Amino acid sequence: MKLFALLLPNCTVAAVMNCHDPPREGFGQIGHKIATYPFSPRKSGRKGMAPAQGWARRYFKAFCKGFFVAVPVAVTFLDRVACVARVEGASMQPSLNPGGSQSSDVVLLNHWKVRNFEVQRGDIVSLVSPKNPGQKIIKRVIALEGDIIKTMGHKNRYVKVPRGHIWVEGDHHGHSFDSNSFGPVSLGLLHAHATHILWPPGRWQRLQSVLPPERLPVQSEDQ
Repeated sequence: MKLFALLLPNCTVAAVMNCHDPPREGFGQIGHKIATYPFSPRKSGRKGMAPAQGWARRYFKAFCKGFFVAVPVAVTFLDRVACVARVEGASMQPSLNPGGSQSSDVVLLNHWKVRNFEVQRGDIVSLVSPKNPGQKIIKRVIALEGDIIKTMGHKNRYVKVPRGHIWVEGDHHGHSFDSNSFGPVSLGLLHAHATHILWPPGRWQRLQSVLPPERLPVQSEDQ
């Protein structure tokens, strides 16, 4: 099941230009006297333009400063704290994308929860594919380091998860490329913990960290 990150839209900043009235031709002596009369609307209008132009410049400068401060903060937040992603594929059905190809769930990915590589059995996590470093996948944690797990498929053998590794599987067995194919996964490939379904609205819910009874480890370090 592939995981596609949702990127922030590009932002364009438009500059504010000051526009001056063009010179008037054929402005005679009478017009000159009217234009310089103390209570002339034209003169009072020119006085009012300067504060407006100054306010626009100050607003534009403040916007630019705020923009260049906000962008690094947003990037750091998305990289270190949390982001959202669209899930594609059927390997996590029915937990994710129960409607198949007709719809894709959008999930909240919490980077902070896996900052110390702390995960629990049953957690749904995103990780870098051990077979394709340019791709992120989403699976459920089945076993932790030291656990002994029985593989699924034609091999049906017992594997002890080595130190610094986890065993991950898709909920839709038989339609998932997971640890039954590529073995235990290094904790260093962890990307985030999927905590909530955000979209579509009718699917909004917290993702539970549950382990299917038939996939309990044969032996764990907790025992």
